[in-house]
Amino acid sequence: MIGNIYAIAAVAIIGGGLFGFDISSMSAIISIPQYKCYFQSGPIPDDHSKCTGPTSSVQGGITAAMPGGSWLGALCSGYISDIFGRKKAIMIGSVIWWIGSTIICASQNVGMLVAGRVINGFCVGICSAQVPVYISELAPPSKRGRLVGAQQWAITWGIMIMFYISYGSSFIDGTAAFRVPWGLQMIPAIGLFCAMFFLPESPRWLARNDRWEEAHAVLTLVHSKGDPDSPFVRRELEEIRDMVEFERQNRDVTYLELLKPHMINRTHIGVFTQIWSQLTGMNVMMYYITYVFLMAGVHGNANLVASSIQYVINVIMTIPALLFVDRWGRRPTLLVGATLMMTWLFANAGILASKGHWAGPTGVQNTPEASWEVTGSASKAVIACSYLFVASYAPTWGPVSWIYPPELYPLRVRGKAVALATSANWAFNFALGYFVPPAFVNIKWQTYLVFGVFCFSMLVHVYFMFPETAGKTLEEVVDIFEDPEGIKYVGTPAWKTHVSTKRTLLLEHNKFDQEGQVEKGVHVHEESPNRSGSEEIEPKA
Repeated sequence: MIGNIYAIAAVAIIGGGLFGFDISSMSAIISIPQYKCYFQSGPIPDDHSKCTGPTSSVQGGITAAMPGGSWLGALCSGYISDIFGRKKAIMIGSVIWWIGSTIICASQNVGMLVAGRVINGFCVGICSAQVPVYISELAPPSKRGRLVGAQQWAITWGIMIMFYISYGSSFIDGTAAFRVPWGLQMIPAIGLFCAMFFLPESPRWLARNDRWEEAHAVLTLVHSKGDPDSPFVRRELEEIRDMVEFERQNRDVTYLELLKPHMINRTHIGVFTQIWSQLTGMNVMMYYITYVFLMAGVHGNANLVASSIQYVINVIMTIPALLFVDRWGRRPTLLVGATLMMTWLFANAGILASKGHWAGPTGVQNTPEASWEVTGSASKAVIACSYLFVASYAPTWGPVSWIYPPELYPLRVRGKAVALATSANWAFNFALGYFVPPAFVNIKWQTYLVFGVFCFSMLVHVYFMFPETAGKTLEEVVDIFEDPEGIKYVGTPAWKTHVSTKRTLLLEHNKFDQEGQVEKGVHVHEESPNRSGSEEIEPKA
């Protein structure tokens, strides 16, 4: 059994990579003539270069089918995960992906394509909800952010790899141009399914099911390199035991539990973390970037190459978050990201409004969704702002939207709570996937204004309502929301919470004794009297 937490995360996040594969298997395909002519709405012209493909509403429906299935999969994942375990839930998702990819690859019409994407979406919903839970329940607190955030990195790798596979396949004549990438996307799921056999189950799920010896063995394997008497392992096992015993008195958990007064604040924060991550406008850049670059005057193969650059930016710019998000904290990362993205969205809207013009009813290059055209230096500015937008999203809302929700909830509701939050992600992903093509046709550049306003709204919301969780154990996060000196049903005010990674690092490296006191030679200065505050650790002189 693999005990290295980085190896465990590297395998599990392949589930996130499946979502990335799905995104670019569509975004790289929708602009090529082979796809447009095969799924053409109406008669196919003799000159295949004049095929317009599905109508904007049909294309929106095809794209939205995957997040629609993901919404259902995310809701079901809480039950699947609680019954079978986090590990088996991910394996079940892998099998579902094989089925969906087979149907997509063999698609004979739009209906078959939509059905396959709904099934694939069901898998993505399960994996996207339960991979963060699985990793967060296994990872030590000081590494939890980077390890859960690695799911977003896997998504960016999946997007980039599949985009280049699809780009290469676009030079193939006939339907193989899109069937080859659609078939190849099932390979990672096969690898994920096989590799999961060698990973441990979540110790918190094992404990909740009274498998204490196995839970202790997993904590020993992952956190102390085989030492069952490690103070950190014993401390964590005791915290899990206390939480499980408390939750046993409230064993019957349904989704209605998340709407009770003592839970509603946490529920709304987790749900809105996922909603806001979609309303940033990143979907415009991921699913429909080829439309944006067509409006900026980039046509043909140059469009696909220019579009691929944003996927490379996405991969590279996610790395800083993986390295430093536990040091930066969740709140500052989200606040900075919202501010930067708002800036680039309003800049693009201003450039298109002042320098562009309507491209006519057929749009640029017979693409009605590319309804607005801009040329010259203004087109370069649109491309630059698009790249800067992606560079702002990648290290901020991209990874933190997956890191944050699993940290908010107590064990008894964590599976269902994260499933609900993730289902909100997919519900809005579905809505936006369907909304954006008609929006480009009907409201044109004003689409950017809509997403810019959303970014301003999330900036305000995060500042007042989203507490800091970085560096705290999952049990300590519960104390933030149940602080008796805080606001009723809210707990410690969000703006008064801080990062506490340094103290946790000492705990993990056994610098505290079994009673939780600092060992001789180490001094901890706490700025706040409760555990939601920040700590500074200094060597004792």
